[in-house]
Amino acid sequence: MSDSIKHECAVSMLRLRRSIAHYVRKYGTPFYGYEHLALLLEKQHNRGQDGAGIGCIRLDPVPGEPCFSLEKSNRNMPLADLLERIGKTIPQGEDPLSASERRNHPFCGELYLGHLRYGTFGRGGLEACHPFVRPNSCLNRTLLLAGNFNLTDTRELFAKLIATGHHPASRADGYLILQMIGHCLEKALDRNPHHVDLAAVLREACGDFDGAFTLCGMLGDGTGFAIRDAAGIRPGYFYFDDEVAVVSSERPAIQAAFDCTTAEVSELPPGEALIISRDGNVEFRPCLDPKPLRRCVFERIYFSRPNDADIHRERRALGRKLVPAVLRETGKDFENTLFSYIPNTAQASFHGLLDTLNRIACEEGHTVRFGQIAIKDAKFRTFIADAASRKEFYMHIYDVTYGLVRPGSDTLVALDDSIVRGNTLRNAILPIFDRLSPKKIVIASAAPPIKYPDCYGIDMASLKELVAFEAAVDLLRERGNLALLEQCYENAKRQLTGPAKEMTNCVRPVYEAISDADLSRAIAARLKPEGMRADFAVVFQTCEDLAECCPEHTGNWYFTGDYPTPGGFRVVNRALVNYIEHIDARAY
Repeated sequence: MSDSIKHECAVSMLRLRRSIAHYVRKYGTPFYGYEHLALLLEKQHNRGQDGAGIGCIRLDPVPGEPCFSLEKSNRNMPLADLLERIGKTIPQGEDPLSASERRNHPFCGELYLGHLRYGTFGRGGLEACHPFVRPNSCLNRTLLLAGNFNLTDTRELFAKLIATGHHPASRADGYLILQMIGHCLEKALDRNPHHVDLAAVLREACGDFDGAFTLCGMLGDGTGFAIRDAAGIRPGYFYFDDEVAVVSSERPAIQAAFDCTTAEVSELPPGEALIISRDGNVEFRPCLDPKPLRRCVFERIYFSRPNDADIHRERRALGRKLVPAVLRETGKDFENTLFSYIPNTAQASFHGLLDTLNRIACEEGHTVRFGQIAIKDAKFRTFIADAASRKEFYMHIYDVTYGLVRPGSDTLVALDDSIVRGNTLRNAILPIFDRLSPKKIVIASAAPPIKYPDCYGIDMASLKELVAFEAAVDLLRERGNLALLEQCYENAKRQLTGPAKEMTNCVRPVYEAISDADLSRAIAARLKPEGMRADFAVVFQTCEDLAECCPEHTGNWYFTGDYPTPGGFRVVNRALVNYIEHIDARAY
């Protein structure tokens, strides 16, 4: 994706199901659990740019010593910093630690919880890094929590905690989730101090959450749990054998860490709780009322790594589906067209595009010309971090391969996985492409136009940051139909005074008044830099083709406006009101 959008933290939980002595005998280290948790996090580090944290629980801790250890980092390259700091405390050499030394080491335990934070709304302190802790002198009341989540009903949760006698110290959803689960846990233990039905606790705490979440937690007594929202919006996977039980945000991370097959790693069942008892037994318990599955399709398009077998196949299919639209824009002129992509996440889709192009060209006696035209200059991106206002430098965050485009005669086609704001295309990619003097530039998006804000994790809660919406407003203005926008605004204001469950998407009529072809042309007009010499066009995936490529992931509200929870409709209506009233604030 040319525009970086913040979203998608990573969470991993690992439980050793045998004694630490077993791992010393078999693997020669008492830090088997820590090392494999570190590997799980390393394999997902693209999801954590702003913070990292690791918690460790030791079974049967000695009274007078803490039952858990916790380290966090929000420094530059936080995961590397965190692992380096913990690694310096781990003894090196051939001899494993004695039992007493193992007990005293803070990260030699049986249950681990790790998190990578990709901050979405500017909270960058250590207090914003997971795992969050709700300490207590009783082991089974001590709670550590980490997750990948975003809730739309934090005001209601805040009020609920106040009504139960709490004084919430924060309005952040992570803090509120921690306190809500902790409150329900304490109520259950007050009724029976020696046994708690953790599934019932999670059902009471999470049953009314409006939003998306994959949560992992552990109690001070060594009990672990994971729960995913009932619509399955956020991803989660699990694996267990006779040595370990693991939960993680991405399937390939588990496969790499434990050398298991795709079939051996399963999706965390939406709405169910995976509970690991303090003796290491694993069970699944139903918790949340069933909902239609709406797995986030952006996982398949952009966020998850394409080394997942299913995601790789789906991304290639997305590229193949773009071929007819691309050939229409190029006039099927293989001789005078160069095909490429915008690194890095569009690469798998480009391979699918190339497969089909090669087949068609071969049948007609042509050859497909392709190459990597755009190259990210990562070091230069860092260099201009404090000089973003210097527009003449901004375009150089990408470099190009010279000599591939024939000036004046070639059409340059570049595949991107999606277009959100379009800032990087407009200010960096298109100007540097235009320097190569192609006759025409075509940007092909593997995703449909992003028309609506997201409130389940992606940092796009403002309509003014969506180039598709701004382009739609341009068309209404050109046609003298801004009255439609005013009607939508008045309807949104009216609906916001009522309950969320009765709301509809008040932005949808704006797009219904515009054809897809006209919207694509208006987006291209907005993206085209001033002074650009080449002709320019943008082609998008259709929602129908997206659904065919990713049939199990129907969470497509950013394209269709069909939100999976009532809170989504409240957010889109609030976003419209903010847009019209020039309010620069989150829509939730």
